[in-house]
Amino acid sequence: MGEKTRNMTIFTVRTAIGREEQVVDFLATNAEKADGVHAILSPHGVVGYIFVEADSVTEVQQISYRVPYVRGVLTKAVTLEAIDHLIEFKAENVDIQLGDTVEIIGGPFKGERGKVTRIKTEKSEVIVELLEAAVPIPITLNLDSVKVVGKENRNKE
Repeated sequence: MGEKTRNMTIFTVRTAIGREEQVVDFLATNAEKADGVHAILSPHGVVGYIFVEADSVTEVQQISYRVPYVRGVLTKAVTLEAIDHLIEFKAENVDIQLGDTVEIIGGPFKGERGKVTRIKTEKSEVIVELLEAAVPIPITLNLDSVKVVGKENRNKE
């Protein structure tokens, strides 16, 4: 263990809800000029907070200074273990395959049925073409907004 490893210090930036992406863009631009900032993370599903890996809270405060939609920087560092469940996608019980018929159980197309044309497990998304539509239009939905109602292509192999 003679190798020196960099101590990961992660700080939390509070943002206006719904403005996380814009804040990430501003912080990334400012971080290019700063030496002590190593990573900026805005996990999917986390609202109002962004995580910044930096040498010190001062670095994070400097890149956040006068950035629109930043509501503050928490001075207490968080551990990687505390947020790793937000970073790592774990596909749990994803029993959906191409060609399956699904019913949409959430969102504007609730109650409609569609055929699965593509699955993006890393993003937890499924692309569906509506069955009742006159023209097939692909719709991207979260896996939790659909339920499988027909398993057409499963026994062909």
